[in-house]
Amino acid sequence: MSLEQEDKVVVKEYFNTKGFDRWSRIYSEDGEINNVQKDIREGHQITIDTILQWLDEEGNLSQRKICDAGCGVGSLAIPLAQRGATVSASDISESMANEGRARADAILGADASRVTFEAADLESLAGSYDLVCCVDVLIHYPDEKLRDMIGHLGSLTTGQLIFSFAPRTPLLALLKKVGDFFPGPSKATRAYLHAEDEVVSILSELGFKVVGAVRPEQNSTSPQFCKWNGHEFELRASENLAAPPNFPRSMKF
Repeated sequence: MSLEQEDKVVVKEYFNTKGFDRWSRIYSEDGEINNVQKDIREGHQITIDTILQWLDEEGNLSQRKICDAGCGVGSLAIPLAQRGATVSASDISESMANEGRARADAILGADASRVTFEAADLESLAGSYDLVCCVDVLIHYPDEKLRDMIGHLGSLTTGQLIFSFAPRTPLLALLKKVGDFFPGPSKATRAYLHAEDEVVSILSELGFKVVGAVRPEQNSTSPQFCKWNGHEFELRASENLAAPPNFPRSMKF
């Protein structure tokens, strides 16, 4: 079994069992959690709120078809559906996808049909969407697989791509190194950091022209995002050079 296959098996098993219990509590407003998990919960919510703010500013969500790849318990998919979007949500964990479906039914009521949930890994996703989101997932992909995955996600959208990654900052690199030596009982899956220049190089190879950037502080443990077309917290790029003329595409990570 290759390292990639091993990673996928470990991640799938973890998020279907003890990882599901831990992370579903973190992604709940009232789940009992410790201080470290509380920080993760708050950081994740900031990520979700930032993406929703970007999309609210752009408007027309009710006219958009969205793929939420690696949806977890529906933290992003459900508020997107509340805003009128048609959402296809998926997660490698069947337990996560089922929990997302249950939360959507409870929150959305009669509008729950706006979002579908399925158990699927990123590689198996297909279709065409106005927007593809992939939040807190690329941390499971090593450098040598990152280009293929960004390219695959980008191929699913005729409009925008939003994804997050764990930046290879000095602080995060140090914390990861310490964690590798002293993993503790909650260490269950490998975590991969990615340098911004590496991501920019991948975008360039895929036909994207980066025109500006805003980076997290060096001592920040926050994920890094990219967005085209001019918003805060962004790495901005022009349209995909491989896209049809006058057909803008935008990417956020």
